[in-house]
Amino acid sequence: MSVLILGSIALDTVKTPIEERSDLLGGSASYAAAAASFFSPVKLVGIVGSDFPQSEFDFWRGRKIDIEGVQRAEGKTFRWSGEYSWDLNTRETRSVALNVFENFQPKLPASYRKTDFVLLANIAPSLQSHVLDQMERPRFVVADTMDLWIETTRSDLDTLLPRVDLLILNDSEAREMTKETSLIKAGRAIRKFGPRYVAIKKGEHGALLFGDQNEFFSCGAYPLEDIHDPTGAGDTFAGGIAGYLAGTVSRVHFTDLRKAMIYGSVLASFAVEDFSLDRLRNLSMAEIEQRYETFKLMSQFEVSA
Repeated sequence: MSVLILGSIALDTVKTPIEERSDLLGGSASYAAAAASFFSPVKLVGIVGSDFPQSEFDFWRGRKIDIEGVQRAEGKTFRWSGEYSWDLNTRETRSVALNVFENFQPKLPASYRKTDFVLLANIAPSLQSHVLDQMERPRFVVADTMDLWIETTRSDLDTLLPRVDLLILNDSEAREMTKETSLIKAGRAIRKFGPRYVAIKKGEHGALLFGDQNEFFSCGAYPLEDIHDPTGAGDTFAGGIAGYLAGTVSRVHFTDLRKAMIYGSVLASFAVEDFSLDRLRNLSMAEIEQRYETFKLMSQFEVSA
């Protein structure tokens, strides 16, 4: 089955202590779609300007990514610039120019509306709800969010959450949403807001998964010696989860989500090894499976067939 992915599409400028690069493909939807496409066909929803490179459209087409839902508007594509500190964990946003993204109103093609799996990547919750309003009973909905929406559009987010099967957010966002210092308490509290499952990302320390009846899973992070650009790691993680589910299961259970989180973590570990999506562009499924098996051995985690 396919997965519909909504989110931002951007051209980034990224500076690390070692190197700076400009006009890189970025945005939550870009990373998520590339990751998901390793497991399932993708239907992409977003907006770009007239300056967006044709080569990126060609890249999407070559990766089973349907771009009928990508609007092309006159003007400039959403642009973001950020700078990382030496530990590559702390990031400062240097500039944001929304451009054509500022007035984005997603409009789904008719062929998208019956898609079974949906990933609402990091974007305003009002737009996430707007897309769900156009869909016909999706089977499983994944949504990502961030501190900006928690702080400025909380009512919109609260309206969305009961329509979401899996909510993904990071540890600081989980604490911000619940005012709980304990991530265990925070994860359980967020489930009471509506989503059936909650995944809390902890960066280089892995992720936590919360489900029904106190179901709980802790997923480690793959240890890396060489990190070039952490941008989009969380979006890649979410895309890997959604793509794996769409490509392998019809009804999602907690055990499926556990395995999906491992694959999401594996994809994210590759994404940070180069700037933008460059590592994902030349990544093979064989490399993914090899790292997945290594990941299982390291965590002593076994998944039933």
